[in-house]
Amino acid sequence: MTERTSRTVLLRGGAVYSPADPFATAMLVEGEHVAWVGSDGAAGAYADIADEIVELDGALVTPAFVDAHVHATSTGLALTGLDLTGSPSLAAALAAVAAFVASAAADPDEPGGVLLGHGWDETGWPEGRPPTLAELDAAAGGAAVYLSRTDVHSALATTALRALTPGLAGQPGHDADGPLTRDAHHAVRQTALAHLTPGQRRRAQRATLARAAELGIGSLHECAGPEISSEADLTALLALAAEGEGPEVFGYWGELGGVETARRLGAAGAGGDLFVDGALGSHTACLHASYADADHTGTSYLSAGQVADHVSACTEAGLQAGFHAIGDAAIAAVLDGVRAAGERVGADRVRALRHRVEHAEALDDKSIAAFTELGLTASVQPAFDAAWGGPDGMYVQRLGAERAAALNPFAALLRAGVPLAFGSDAPVTPLDPWGTVRAAAFHRTPDHRISVRAAFTAHTRGGWRALGRDQDGVLVPGAIASYAVWAADDLVVQAPDSRVAGWSTDPRSGTPGLPDLTPGRPLPVCLRTVVRGRTVYLAADDRPAG
Repeated sequence: MTERTSRTVLLRGGAVYSPADPFATAMLVEGEHVAWVGSDGAAGAYADIADEIVELDGALVTPAFVDAHVHATSTGLALTGLDLTGSPSLAAALAAVAAFVASAAADPDEPGGVLLGHGWDETGWPEGRPPTLAELDAAAGGAAVYLSRTDVHSALATTALRALTPGLAGQPGHDADGPLTRDAHHAVRQTALAHLTPGQRRRAQRATLARAAELGIGSLHECAGPEISSEADLTALLALAAEGEGPEVFGYWGELGGVETARRLGAAGAGGDLFVDGALGSHTACLHASYADADHTGTSYLSAGQVADHVSACTEAGLQAGFHAIGDAAIAAVLDGVRAAGERVGADRVRALRHRVEHAEALDDKSIAAFTELGLTASVQPAFDAAWGGPDGMYVQRLGAERAAALNPFAALLRAGVPLAFGSDAPVTPLDPWGTVRAAAFHRTPDHRISVRAAFTAHTRGGWRALGRDQDGVLVPGAIASYAVWAADDLVVQAPDSRVAGWSTDPRSGTPGLPDLTPGRPLPVCLRTVVRGRTVYLAADDRPAG
């Protein structure tokens, strides 16, 4: 267990990232709150009252990160199970499946049932295709295996798993020989997750919380729902987080008309992954024009009218709504629906709740202006661009160069005043907060780049603002003491007139410094993570002797 006391802790001899004092080198924490920030010279007055003095030795102290979009159980299963991310070929992926099945069969503690894995991506394989059902069955040796694609909007399922899913062949998105999408994927995923034992689920969730803490993440937004997890899964995660050994967790329940369910489960909102469409990689994001490599426009799950009904119900209940929308047609449906809800229940009431749009990738100037008009929060994932952007990436394969270059326009969103909250969508992309900040600052499309400071704010304070808690996510007196300590190279300030490079170390700027995240430089290493005054992670090198 981590400590649960009102201890007083003095940190000194480092750099404290605080708007209260851009030159702060020390911080005092009393219980769950920051009591003071300032200089080492002034810190001496607090040394006698401190229960613990942390000598920073030049380390950086920042607010803890907030990952605003995760799937904890699936992420933990990827961390502890079969991870196909980075498999260089179809043959390598199949070999990994065979080895995983053999290892599970040899484990006397393996509870049996469905085996789960994640992360395959055929767009980078020399074969250029996913495995056939026969190839997958041969590798799995008859085991029931579920393998989600990297975007988690399609999956491979062996014959044994398909046989456990009633009515699968009649579901939209069923493919007798290849990956399952749409309703067929949702059905087989529910079957796979239903076969998890409580022990498997708890181990997976603990693995996610532990990994997040190791990375300086103090809070997670869990995007649950009946099509992506279950009520039992969300309830178990919230109960585990309440034990206080890791990051805080705020749950979102993505079910159409699910206001009462969200309230019963203790969710922060009735949204998250409430699907309006799918994903670009699986050809299920809903577009106005056809895909460049497929003769269709993707999949629409919700109409503007359904969006309006849901937003109206949430607004009447004083509960935040949210939608998964990636393609331009899906985003248009959300915007039309939110606007209609405003006409129905009052535009000011709708704006006040800061309803969320998750992913929001295919935006233009008109849709960005609508985000501002409607008071929407953009919960976005810069690592998507790092993974799939660029001239040779998946985005270009799916959309062509011109449309691909318009995706994820973070700079335009900020210029329009749209609140940004950064996340990973783990396991779609890994938990990696500094990598996320780097991805936004060095977006593959230069016009979409934002400053490191703006990106850091979106990944810290932005996650709290998305919950309606504007006061959190900063280190100032009176604030919640959720912070991380980092071993980092020289701290710099990115010049405000450059989004590409242009670093400045001039202290006269009066702006707190952050690590230099230029690609190729090492990312900061977390030494300690503290949540509400409780240390939830301490690097081995920083632990007291004995």
